[in-house]
Amino acid sequence: MPDIEIECRNLWKIYGAREKEALEAVQAEGLSKDEVRDRFDCVLGVRDASFSVNKGEIFCIMGLSGSGKSTLVRHINRLIEPTAGEIHVAGHRVDTMGEIQLRQLRAEAIGMVFQHMALWPHRSLAENVGFGLEVRDVPLAERRKAAEAALAAMDLQGWEDHYPDQLSGGMQQRVGLARALAADPEILLMDEPFSALDPLIRRQLQDQFLELSKKLKKTTVFITHDLDEAIRMGDQIAIMNDGVIVQTGTPEEIVTNPKDAYVAEFVKGISRVSLVRAQSIMAPLDGQKPTPKKVPLDSELGDIMDQFMDDQAAVTVLDADDKAVGIITITDALRALRG
Repeated sequence: MPDIEIECRNLWKIYGAREKEALEAVQAEGLSKDEVRDRFDCVLGVRDASFSVNKGEIFCIMGLSGSGKSTLVRHINRLIEPTAGEIHVAGHRVDTMGEIQLRQLRAEAIGMVFQHMALWPHRSLAENVGFGLEVRDVPLAERRKAAEAALAAMDLQGWEDHYPDQLSGGMQQRVGLARALAADPEILLMDEPFSALDPLIRRQLQDQFLELSKKLKKTTVFITHDLDEAIRMGDQIAIMNDGVIVQTGTPEEIVTNPKDAYVAEFVKGISRVSLVRAQSIMAPLDGQKPTPKKVPLDSELGDIMDQFMDDQAAVTVLDADDKAVGIITITDALRALRG
């Protein structure tokens, strides 16, 4: 069973002088966001959110502007104080931590990457990247070594003594990632880190981060407003609307089984060819003989469709032991493709 690295339980955030009073009314009467605003002059930012992130997983939180996703992620390192609920990180109860413990958690266990890097223009890249270690009083030689390693991991070796204004936007974004990695945190919080970049550079950075993530196995919470990005990056996805987590699941679950009309509207234009797997669309054999055409259980829909290029005979699905466990007809495949 996977280890849970981050867990939020029944998390609420209400902004305003009457937040406690508003919370009691919302919980008792089920008030809407507009009703909370009109009755209490408060803003409902996060509403009864619960989720967990496994160790080494990339957990994407997505939603439109104002959905509460950035508010939610800032609770994990308590940059925002919760109105109610529990926050557990790496075995520690964050919402009840004292100030000294909280500073230590932020400095040592959690790295954060924002959309805008806010690099110091008067500091070299190595100095920018090593700043977190400098705050922890790490000796200069040691933080220089860590900064060089982090910059090299982001393909920026040789740029250590250059300054931010000498870099392109994509390179500056990689410096921000290097800064988060230099302190070797267990957890990365990434708030729309690639959204301001051109599409090609954005995809290159996504690829680079995914490759790095496999190697370093960092637990990552990744905020985005782009479902394509969430599907590409996430092991799990949580979709938010008006402060509520509407649905949580794997990319395949989100796309093939939307919980409501809101999620269905989000996913209707998403290609299923690389998401849907054979095990999701196969039917049981029910005494039928296996067919000559065979695919593994985890085959993508695109690979399954290729099996019907020469003829439309059904395809047999094999498990890890090469045992026939199901069958897929061209009708099954086309229905899955259409959604």
